[in-house]
Amino acid sequence: MHEFERVIDVSEVPDPGKTLVEVEGEMVALFHVNGQWYALDDVCTHDGGPLADGELRDYRIACPRHGAKFDIRTGAALTMPAIRPTRSHEVKIGDGGVWVKLRDVPMADGLAAHAVGSPATTLPPSPAPASSANPSETANTQATTGQGSTGPLCEDTVRETLKEVKDPELFVNIVDLGLIYDVSIAPGTTDEAKHALTINMTMTSPACPAGPQLIADTKRVLSQRSDVESVEVRIVMDPPWTPDRMTEAARDQLGIF
Repeated sequence: MHEFERVIDVSEVPDPGKTLVEVEGEMVALFHVNGQWYALDDVCTHDGGPLADGELRDYRIACPRHGAKFDIRTGAALTMPAIRPTRSHEVKIGDGGVWVKLRDVPMADGLAAHAVGSPATTLPPSPAPASSANPSETANTQATTGQGSTGPLCEDTVRETLKEVKDPELFVNIVDLGLIYDVSIAPGTTDEAKHALTINMTMTSPACPAGPQLIADTKRVLSQRSDVESVEVRIVMDPPWTPDRMTEAARDQLGIF
């Protein structure tokens, strides 16, 4: 069972301010804002970035790697690319010091548990995926309707087709997320009426758990077109993805203002 542990003197952190402390062998980001103290795991749930190194604005801390923002009061993930909360911990003041008690589980649940800049406002939850007796069947259904994009094969029609591929956690398509860097179209090798496609795409982080599914679904939807002979997907991490690559439609869907 966790107990309160003194981690620092009150005078050591300005208001507003932040610092990194250790509690029971775990690294915790400690924040002092408007006379109140808050503590979070020093871990961005997107790719493990150190939150204590990020920019603090009001009650928001931004991961220095990809810009995901968290509410320092609850640990709620406020913006992409983070979609899971980080743990917040109990804090009290006594004897001129700051005391922290670890929690076992996060308080918040999911992306944008609080609207950015407005703690009293909540955003609607992301739409749930269609139910299915077989989970893989649902994913395949979402990603195999590429034939709906008609017209001569060109970069625009390829990108429209790729909007059928959606991130399995965010339910936003990979084009609006800004994951598609380049589309190349070459003549087919066995049929003059068909073409070979090369798609340069990125991930929100090098260790993105949805990567294999997104690659497979990209190949699947494009291969549904009768004018496509082959599809090659190349993963590109330079330049790295940032939330700035998202379209306004994706921002609206995720509640990012």
